[in-house]
Amino acid sequence: MFAPHPTMTWIGNASTGLLRMIDQTRLPVEFIEIDCRTVPQVWEAIKMLRVRGAPAIGVSAAYGVVIGVQSTSDAAPQQFLTTLDATCSELASSRPTAVNLFWALDRMQKLGHGIANEPGPDRLDSLLVEARRIEAEDREMCDAIGRVGAAFLPDECGVLTHCNAGGLATAGNGTALSVFFAAHEQGKTLRVYADETRPLLQGARLTSWELMQRGVPVTLICDNMAGWVMREGKVQAVVVGADRIAANGDAANKIGTYSVAQLAAAHGIPFYVAAPSSTFDLTLPDGTGIPIEQRASEEITHGFGRQTAPTGVEVYNPAFDVTPNHLIRAIFTENGAITPVTTENVKRVLQG
Repeated sequence: MFAPHPTMTWIGNASTGLLRMIDQTRLPVEFIEIDCRTVPQVWEAIKMLRVRGAPAIGVSAAYGVVIGVQSTSDAAPQQFLTTLDATCSELASSRPTAVNLFWALDRMQKLGHGIANEPGPDRLDSLLVEARRIEAEDREMCDAIGRVGAAFLPDECGVLTHCNAGGLATAGNGTALSVFFAAHEQGKTLRVYADETRPLLQGARLTSWELMQRGVPVTLICDNMAGWVMREGKVQAVVVGADRIAANGDAANKIGTYSVAQLAAAHGIPFYVAAPSSTFDLTLPDGTGIPIEQRASEEITHGFGRQTAPTGVEVYNPAFDVTPNHLIRAIFTENGAITPVTTENVKRVLQG
């Protein structure tokens, strides 16, 4: 079986190492890795979607913190903290919706403040250990999510997914795609229908590529075909990832997910969300408070470099939408399934 290539890898030691990652903007035609040696390079990689997917963004940001403080090996504690805080603030400005980014940065920042008085090289080593721990935890969570979700999929199942929530979006097997990989390994017969996911085609470029690499049968469809494919009886379940989930289970995911959830409800098809506990933002009672990233109009008017819209046309380009909890049959987490999706059940399952 195909051994997935890691989305990101730390190369070297804490003092002089670098972050190597797959440039996902070049897939599936080109497989190219890039090296990030500075905080601006990590920031640019996150902002420009060279690395994307909430868990992968969080892991990359954690390693970005290590890069940011490499210059402080001989610095006094206060100078170290000034650099640490500035690094975290800069990386936090890259993308607003994926809560894993802020979760990982907060974790690194808290550790840094607790070890500020240690010798400089020891501080760097401790931060690198923590970043590696965040990466390892993500891999473990992906596997657990896959096992939880696979139990909900019957054999001989057609399943639809939107955007990319696979290994490319995490440090492991993914969230939604981990469910498919686990079911496939259990011997269940699946046919995955992957929405192309406009405007940046993560489903076409990334999800279909990952599934083909792993030997999972996949059919690529245009976004506006999803309802008809459901109507034809080809889909028995929908599984997607998430970038931020509120305390009541309202889930933000790639734009178009809300439409898919409504279509699933109209056809009586269960709609599932797969996400680790780090994707939940319990400070938000519901999804109305989730910030929605607005992206450049050129992603729609000049997709992949070719103009496809009139010059000067007004464009609205939100990167995410929010699916309300009543449309979600269950949320698959590493601690188990949240079903029905309510504030009480979210709290109960996340507490383990």
